[in-house]
Amino acid sequence: MRVDFYQLGGSATLDGVVTSIAGRLISEKQRLLVTMADEAAIARLDRQLWDQGPASFLPHGVAGGVDDSAQPVLLSQFTDAPNGARNILLGDGEWRDAALGYDRAFYVFDEPVIDAARLAWKLLAGREGVERNYWAQEEGRWVKKA
Repeated sequence: MRVDFYQLGGSATLDGVVTSIAGRLISEKQRLLVTMADEAAIARLDRQLWDQGPASFLPHGVAGGVDDSAQPVLLSQFTDAPNGARNILLGDGEWRDAALGYDRAFYVFDEPVIDAARLAWKLLAGREGVERNYWAQEEGRWVKKA
């Protein structure tokens, strides 16, 4: 399984990362679960994704609806995927070991939780079958650093 660490900063925002990753996965006929513990943060992300405009529409829903299983992108406080996603994005900087049950995890963090991200990186180093990648933005592009 693959874990991609994405460090926010500069022009990189959570909604931008979610939009980019989700758009790529949807084009590959894959699904994504976006997990954050804070319900208000999920509501903000939901609004931001709707406000992207019609040219960059990202089909998604918030968990707890009647159509959860049909959503290509599902925003949730939990790590179970009613939409059948095999990809999970941890959007609040909090690592969850449940992410290791997916094919691919995207761990998005910013400066205030960088110590927790470093600890997650170190702890995953010893896990068999886990491939880690670290991405940072340079001049508006994501560059693989490790």
